[in-house]
Amino acid sequence: MTDMIYREAVRADLPAVIALLADDVLGKARDFTEVDEAYERAFAAIDADPRNQLIVAEQNGELVGCLQITYIPGLGRHGSERSLIESVRVRSDRRGQGLGRDLMTWAIDQARERGCALVQLTTDKTREDAHRFYLGLGFVASHEGMKLAL
Repeated sequence: MTDMIYREAVRADLPAVIALLADDVLGKARDFTEVDEAYERAFAAIDADPRNQLIVAEQNGELVGCLQITYIPGLGRHGSERSLIESVRVRSDRRGQGLGRDLMTWAIDQARERGCALVQLTTDKTREDAHRFYLGLGFVASHEGMKLAL
């Protein structure tokens, strides 16, 4: 097995990334499997923003995972930047092999190298396996998150 490559996504990766997002219990209800104008706009905005990175995990020429990292400047924590990780996915046929742990460890290392004071994420309350996964990485359920769908 070849080593994993973590890199910023390019436009050609968009169909595979969208497939990863939809290949999920919750994603099936809120994401599509075809690239449309909304996905094109979102990718272009992420790609143009130096504080956003859409990262893909590639192994043997195949995309097997992805996540998005947003670096947020703030005054709290003595003006420290924080890293927000979202849309973490591993291809369904590759789950349970440690790829998610490796991908998250890589993302955490990127935040550390950048000088971020913390890494934060949200996870749906119904994702009990994800909760265990993030706790195993050292995350703490220290806050109650809230969202307002618009």
